[in-house]
Amino acid sequence: MPDRKRKNTPGSKPRIQGWLIVGLLTVVIAITFFSSSNGSVNTTYRDFEKMVKSNDVQRVVLIKNQDYIEITLKEEALSNTKYKLELDQKESLFRSQNAPHYKVEIVSVEKFAKDFEELMAEQPEAQRFDYKIEERNDYTNVLFNWGFLILLIFGFWFLMRRMAGGGGPGGQIFSIGKSKAALFDAENKVKITFEDAAGLEEAKEEVQEIVEFLRNPGKFTKLGGKIPKGALLVGPPGTGKTLLAKAVAGEAGVPFFTLSGSDFVEMFVGVGAARVRDLFKQAKEKAPCIIFIDEIDAIGRSRGRGQMPGSNDERENTLNSLLVEMDGFATDVGVIILAATNRPDVLDSALLRPGRFDRQISIDKPDIIGREAIFKVHLKPIQISKDVDPKKLSAQTPGFAGAEIANVCNEAALIAARKDKKKVDMQDFQDAIDRVIGGLEKKNKLISPEEKKIVAYHEAGHAVAGWFLEYADPLVKVSIVPRGVAALGYAQYLPKEQFLYQTEQLMDEMCMALGGRAAEEITFGKISTGALSDLERITKLAYSIVTVYGMNDKIGNVSFYDSKESEYNFTKPYSDATAELIDQEVKALIDKAYKRTKELLLKKKKELEILAQELLKREIIFQSDLEELIGKRPFKNLTAYQSFTNGSSVDEKEIKDNVDKLKNDIKEEVEKEDTTTEKAK
Repeated sequence: MPDRKRKNTPGSKPRIQGWLIVGLLTVVIAITFFSSSNGSVNTTYRDFEKMVKSNDVQRVVLIKNQDYIEITLKEEALSNTKYKLELDQKESLFRSQNAPHYKVEIVSVEKFAKDFEELMAEQPEAQRFDYKIEERNDYTNVLFNWGFLILLIFGFWFLMRRMAGGGGPGGQIFSIGKSKAALFDAENKVKITFEDAAGLEEAKEEVQEIVEFLRNPGKFTKLGGKIPKGALLVGPPGTGKTLLAKAVAGEAGVPFFTLSGSDFVEMFVGVGAARVRDLFKQAKEKAPCIIFIDEIDAIGRSRGRGQMPGSNDERENTLNSLLVEMDGFATDVGVIILAATNRPDVLDSALLRPGRFDRQISIDKPDIIGREAIFKVHLKPIQISKDVDPKKLSAQTPGFAGAEIANVCNEAALIAARKDKKKVDMQDFQDAIDRVIGGLEKKNKLISPEEKKIVAYHEAGHAVAGWFLEYADPLVKVSIVPRGVAALGYAQYLPKEQFLYQTEQLMDEMCMALGGRAAEEITFGKISTGALSDLERITKLAYSIVTVYGMNDKIGNVSFYDSKESEYNFTKPYSDATAELIDQEVKALIDKAYKRTKELLLKKKKELEILAQELLKREIIFQSDLEELIGKRPFKNLTAYQSFTNGSSVDEKEIKDNVDKLKNDIKEEVEKEDTTTEKAK
């Protein structure tokens, strides 16, 4: 049985074909080697007469059935310069010692016999000899005459076998139109479920209906409903689009075809369309099933964009075939298409219309609660200590996607292993977060005390400004440890989960960003280049306030933002006078924010000094340390970090107190009603 299985393996075909080639070469070499005429020099009958007259011929053999003679010279004649040059030019690798030296074609046997008798009559009696007659089947002539045709037929057969059956690069010419989708079915089932796709609660609710349809399609069809044919997963890279598609297949327990959009694209015309047709043919045979196309923007871009008139694009042919197939099969077939992209703006409008991709499921970066759930999933396989709190980790990783959180957990495990720890503690996760955000710590990077002091006061300025501005997001963490390429320090903050911003909130954000430069000017009377990233952010925000959101009195309620981002818009949508006014208003807005920030830091100069000195000592300060160092914030509202790490317990207590109070009120009302009823009786 094992030998039989080994014979049936795909790798055995090239082995058998290799042995056939070796055998054919062996036959050719053997026939060539054992051929008696191999290595003979062709000459004329006149030269043969000269050889006989010179007494140089040892033996002559007449090949009767092939009309030629073979001439073997004497050993002493081989030293003749004439023969030596001719024979050296015809030297053969496979020449045998007894092989004839020359070969002469004759008209007929009778004519040669007559001419040979006349030639011998002219020779002295001592030099006369007779010739030998043989009949020979010379396979060499047959091989050379028919060998090219035989090799051509064999090569064509060999190439056809490889093209039809595969085997190495270039072996799939006839199957080039076959789909390259990987199939996950009952044998290699997808084991990922919705529990593994943490932090995607809203998206999971959207696709839950698809799972129910695949499990029980009659529930929807008997009421006349039609399940959406396709769902497009849209979101930034690393947010879990592919993971959610696999979770849908794992929950539904149906075959799952997965491939990338680039798998349809080939250098041959028509291949992409053929692969689309083959993919849907396989899917219909496996229905109910799921087709997942990752990075669909590779073939789904808008048709005609950037193409020369009359040109034919293979990608457009593939897209046309995909559109036909998606709108061609019946709704009760049970084939559902999931696709993922982070560029929905470039997709063709026909691909997004109802009947094809009916639903567009947005998968954004997770919020603070979603990050906590993702941390819990990735912390399961890691040996963590008791002090590791997923809630605090999620609060310290704002803006992180699922892939970045997985990277943080992996980096923490590697850092702990590098330090020979038995378990991964909170400090390892802190180092991992710092490394992902700011880059690798530059331990060998020497910073002068003056520069370190400037960085400390700069970061302390951000921290103080954010702490005493009501609508700003206070910093979660401040570090002056050099990291990355040029970062001498960085500040990390946790923004609120909101979508609308008022003018006061945007102004507070600008003031907090300007806190670093204002602190430098107040403390040293000079400014440095360390505020580059802050100024870049402030400038973009200020121009957005004036030109996008219409929050400026002089410009008015006007927005110059182009949501479609037309690629043929070469002119500005405003005049030069308006452009000059915009520049003036932006500068005035930034100057106003800087003046306000400077006044705030002058009032809080004592707190600024405390934070800067603490940073020089510890190099890293958390938001929890700010309250101990410079006091509580003079505002009632908790920060986003405080409300998440501490607010949940307060809310639960308030809810419990309210419930108890409500129970007591109900109990008192019931007792009053009973008393009133008894008095009435």
